[in-house]
Amino acid sequence: MLDIRNLTKIYGDKKAVDDLTLHIYPGEIHGFIGHNGAGKTTTIKACCGILGFEKGEIFVDGISVAKDPLACKKKIAYIPDNPDLYEFMPAIKYLNFIADVFGVPKAEREESIAKYADLFELTSDLAQPISAYSHGMKQKLAIIAALIHKPKLMLMDEPFVGLDPVAAHTVKELMHGICDGGGAIFFSTHVLEVAEKLCDNITIIKNGRLLVTGKTAEVRGNSSLEDVFLELEEEKFEK
Repeated sequence: MLDIRNLTKIYGDKKAVDDLTLHIYPGEIHGFIGHNGAGKTTTIKACCGILGFEKGEIFVDGISVAKDPLACKKKIAYIPDNPDLYEFMPAIKYLNFIADVFGVPKAEREESIAKYADLFELTSDLAQPISAYSHGMKQKLAIIAALIHKPKLMLMDEPFVGLDPVAAHTVKELMHGICDGGGAIFFSTHVLEVAEKLCDNITIIKNGRLLVTGKTAEVRGNSSLEDVFLELEEEKFEK
């Protein structure tokens, strides 16, 4: 579903992502872990077509992000760590705007909006301007907007930040549902306990380079994921 091949992204003299190769398959929840500045957000934005890159290739469901970004964007949804929404709009108008962008038919969008707004307890607030929303409410709205066009690949950057426990549980259930339907999830997180319980596969990067990737149980071994991460962080990474 997501095929990253030798991805390299450079800012000035720094390689934010350095020759990264990674594969995420249909039906998979894949956790992306690393310290602040490790290259997680840069990688995710490159996969979305938001950032260009110097070397490598990225394919979404077999389609090149560089050569046909529009076709890729029809298949993906991106949820950033800090939702940047059109705050002057009422929430319902924003959701309809997103549905228009993706060409979602009227009946289908109304069904999706009603379903997800009810799930996230936002139905009574949809007429309110987004500027009146709390951070958690904005995060919920961003998730609803991301789901309207039924994406095959969800790219999520710290999706649980600002969510209350009930909303976080709802998001986890939705993630499983997408994967059960043949989609895939690729998300970054600092909450290692969540990654350990939720993810089929884990990738850990440091300084833009791959440290380890594999099935969660194999990466964890006989330790906790936190122990493995801290051990890898303490080791000197040699090029």
